[in-house]
Amino acid sequence: MIGVLTAASVSMVFTLFLTPVFAKAFRRLKLGQFYRADTPTTHIVKRGTPSMGGIIFILAAVIGYFVGHWVGGDPISGSALLVIGMMGGLAAVGFLDDFLKVSRQNSLGLPGVWKIVGAVIVSIIFGVLSLTYRDSFGHTPASTALSFVRELPIDPRVAFGATVGGIIFVIWVILITTSVSNAVNLTDGLDGLAAGSSIFAIGSYVIICFWQAQQSCYSLTTPAENLFKCYTVSRPLDLAVIAASIVGALIGFLWWNTSPAQITMGDTGSFGLGGALAALAILSRTELLLVLIGGLFLVITGQVIIQRIYFKSTRGKRIWRASPLHHHFEMKGWAEVTIVVRFWIISGLFVAAGVGTFYLEWLYRIK
Repeated sequence: MIGVLTAASVSMVFTLFLTPVFAKAFRRLKLGQFYRADTPTTHIVKRGTPSMGGIIFILAAVIGYFVGHWVGGDPISGSALLVIGMMGGLAAVGFLDDFLKVSRQNSLGLPGVWKIVGAVIVSIIFGVLSLTYRDSFGHTPASTALSFVRELPIDPRVAFGATVGGIIFVIWVILITTSVSNAVNLTDGLDGLAAGSSIFAIGSYVIICFWQAQQSCYSLTTPAENLFKCYTVSRPLDLAVIAASIVGALIGFLWWNTSPAQITMGDTGSFGLGGALAALAILSRTELLLVLIGGLFLVITGQVIIQRIYFKSTRGKRIWRASPLHHHFEMKGWAEVTIVVRFWIISGLFVAAGVGTFYLEWLYRIK
């Protein structure tokens, strides 16, 4: 618990006090935000706002994690390093996109296909390592079995063998990672929207993973009669530490990212957060629970997909005034702060439903 609190505190203090310093440096380097021509006109005044703020809170999260371990005296785990690797790898893809926008002085960054290629490469590395690395108990951080709030009796490795099952698992990781990272990226359109929503989503894994640590099947104090309700997650407490560190970093960053934002996270931040969220879901064996925990991201992505399909099939007609969904409400005249706060509320309700579902499943098992 000391490690969790320390990691969150250190990362929050880092971003809270150093974000203005980074923002000033980014402005001097002319690392400003660009917007497309079809973006709502209210965003024109934001042109030139320092971007790539994801660098700050990702750096803070990593520092907070290691300081938390140093204070708590706990060993560093491969599971948390995998989360950091996924977050950093996806952030690198986003950074390249941001850098191209700045260097070309327009909003056209890395082509979409290359973003997907980058996410696929990072996902493959993550998937392979999560199935080959073993912790002190001899267990791998990930499982090839499909999971909801815990592993389900659907395991391609059992059905098709280790090799084919492993390949199917890696494909599943690619699907989750590319979907979540792009969903968070689509949500990053208003000041503080993606950061606040990610605090709720990633914060849920502080609760989930801490609970899993208290009910771990690998604990020496777990009696045999409790094996039906315990969790087989590898090093869940360390997953809670890295999740808390990310949340703390986002809280400090959000202080400067709310409207009017003094800095934006850019694709560096949104892709990095998507990677962290996907990794936490996979390693905590709660992949399908992301439908609830990341409910706001799912709604926004679904709206974009429906709008695009309808636009193409009707040759130019639209269901909503704009997409992603938050821009639709901007076009209707809603204030930016109003949209952001209401979307935060929606995100919080989705997360509450997800955490509640997780806990209710445990209550059902003990009865």
